[in-house]
Amino acid sequence: MKVILTSTVPSLGTPGMVVEVARGYARNFLIPQGKAMEANPGNLTRFEAQRSKYDQQMDREKEAAQSLAERLGEVTLTIAQRVGESERLYGSVTNAVIAQALEEKGFAIDRKQLELEEPIKKLGTYQVSVRLASEVKAQIQVEVVPENA
Repeated sequence: MKVILTSTVPSLGTPGMVVEVARGYARNFLIPQGKAMEANPGNLTRFEAQRSKYDQQMDREKEAAQSLAERLGEVTLTIAQRVGESERLYGSVTNAVIAQALEEKGFAIDRKQLELEEPIKKLGTYQVSVRLASEVKAQIQVEVVPENA
């Protein structure tokens, strides 16, 4: 099924692109969430008429993401965790833990925006990418330290 994307979908593309997707994916996810609309002649004409509005909206979102990326670049998170032998953590530091620590510092970042290949399981300092927009990423420094019992 062909759809017109109305917002950025990481695995598919950016607004305005006409892409072919499975019918169930379009009907059950993309269209109800407002991320796409069916690519019929009427919708194509309507979308072309509104393209400038979408472009302006994308520019505003990109500018906001870039200013947030600059602020996030200066952030260093210190996360205290219980430690066992050989500096291995009892648990692990996941996207959710990092997102909660960012929220405590005043940044509203969803855990799905954090690009952490695998949970952190040792003490140390790590660089974590934050995907803010399709072309905007920020790097934050996460320092995992032992918890004082």
